[in-house]
Amino acid sequence: MDAFAASAPGLPLAVGFSGGADSTALLLACAARWPGRVRAWHVHHGLQAAADGFETQARAVCDRLGVPLQVAHVDARAQPGESPEAAARHHRYKAFEALALQQSAQAAIKTIVLGQHADDQVETVLIALSRGSGLPGLAGMPARWQRGGLTFCRPLLAVPGSALRAWLRLHGADWVEDPSNADTAYTRNRVRHRLLPALAAVFPEFRTTFARSAQHAAQAQALLDEVAAADLAACGVPPRIAALQALSPARQGNALRHWLTHAHHSVPSAAQLAALQVQIAACRTRGHRIELKVGSGQVRRQGECLAWQAGRSGAAG
Repeated sequence: MDAFAASAPGLPLAVGFSGGADSTALLLACAARWPGRVRAWHVHHGLQAAADGFETQARAVCDRLGVPLQVAHVDARAQPGESPEAAARHHRYKAFEALALQQSAQAAIKTIVLGQHADDQVETVLIALSRGSGLPGLAGMPARWQRGGLTFCRPLLAVPGSALRAWLRLHGADWVEDPSNADTAYTRNRVRHRLLPALAAVFPEFRTTFARSAQHAAQAQALLDEVAAADLAACGVPPRIAALQALSPARQGNALRHWLTHAHHSVPSAAQLAALQVQIAACRTRGHRIELKVGSGQVRRQGECLAWQAGRSGAAG
């Protein structure tokens, strides 16, 4: 299995290693290709009794391979209104960033590789479709991105989960199954256990075609980001209301979404964005006020510009 046929990652690298089948296959492949240049990073989420067994399995595999292992213990319980999956993901990435800071300058980790595969990508796209998501959701998970000064890669997005397990069995490797993966109370698990088999019966090549559609959506979103960046350069940051009014509704919405998402890490809903655009169109007098909840804060008029305020006590910017 050559997961890095398209592009080689920066070395040394760390594998996000849970002890499950996907990350085990990735760790074995990386350790075989770059002996002595691979580390394993395991995050103990503290969410279920089986978590100690995941760590034990991770240590056993790394001992056999001679791969250094670092373990981060986090409390990944979700906050009110936060999904368990989102909370675990947030704490996992924070743990990776903390582990990266522990590396010496001589052995600084340049790349973190993660084991999400083709089935995970299909599940992500289907969930996005079910929520009425736009292009960012339909683009699925990126294969490569930057976060906190680190490069993250998902080299297995074109590989079905069944192929990874077959490869592990061929090599006599063992792994641990997360019992929560069988819990159909989670939307992703219902998609995995009920919907994917039905799709396979009707569209046998759905993993390949869904991946292609996700790539098309990602390319389209990249183009929209370029247009938004150019429009915001003309409108200013924070954007001037008169300059926004000169844009077409589609370009205006695209620029506003880009500004809120990238400058303030606040993703507006479709209804919030539409309401904001109505207010911008009506803002023709000096005394017109704009004060709307958007994402996790508020958008307000501040002179001739828009400003975003985090919560009730954040500073406008």
